[in-house]
Amino acid sequence: MTITVAVAGATGKMGRLATRLIDEADDLELHAGLDSSSSLDELAGADVVLDVTHPAASAAIVDAAIAAGAAVVVGTSGWSRERIAEVETRLREADAGSGAGVIFVPNFSVGSVLGSAFAAFAARHFDSIEIVEAHHAGKVDSPSGTAVRTAELIAAARGELGPVSAPHADQRARGQLVSGVPIHSLRMDGILADQRVMLGAPGESLQITHSTIAPTAYEAGILLALRRAASADGVTVGLDALLGLELPDGR
Repeated sequence: MTITVAVAGATGKMGRLATRLIDEADDLELHAGLDSSSSLDELAGADVVLDVTHPAASAAIVDAAIAAGAAVVVGTSGWSRERIAEVETRLREADAGSGAGVIFVPNFSVGSVLGSAFAAFAARHFDSIEIVEAHHAGKVDSPSGTAVRTAELIAAARGELGPVSAPHADQRARGQLVSGVPIHSLRMDGILADQRVMLGAPGESLQITHSTIAPTAYEAGILLALRRAASADGVTVGLDALLGLELPDGR
């Protein structure tokens, strides 16, 4: 069976990469490539909508895709737990016969997803935890969706252990607290994507680092999400769920 895909944000870097992967795949077909001037009516008829736009446009694209009965893969940052919960409500209110689902993917890199999983596992054994993430200067949002997802997983993994130790968190230089975890964001030329989770305990420290050095790191994750979205139901968060990793619920 061929899965037809509409790509919203087709002229951006991720959109161009996804379009190429769709063209090269035997089981995928490009339904439409949308840019900022396109009508959302072009989403109608697609099996799957891939949203790789920007935070200000993403919600409208997801709503339009759900209304059209299409499954959605959201690769755009800026989706908090609260906003995702609103999409879950939107799905329940949509036509029950559509059967479409929404997959939120903060990062399409398998290595990045594993790094976040390792951090969640280690979080049970360290009380002092902070995240430093760096992206290219053109990334408009901070902290990154990957850092937010990692912080949520860390908090969920600690459960009854309570929040991490984050002294002087009221000072602006201490970063932004997400689920109680300080996140420090860098936006610089010469960097594609990098995340470092730093964990400390008396007498030792652990650093879990993932670096993306080329866009090819996203290819396997994009293809996996598009193929799984066609049969998705409800809301799924994280590539880890598609990889079968058993992680605490970070939502």
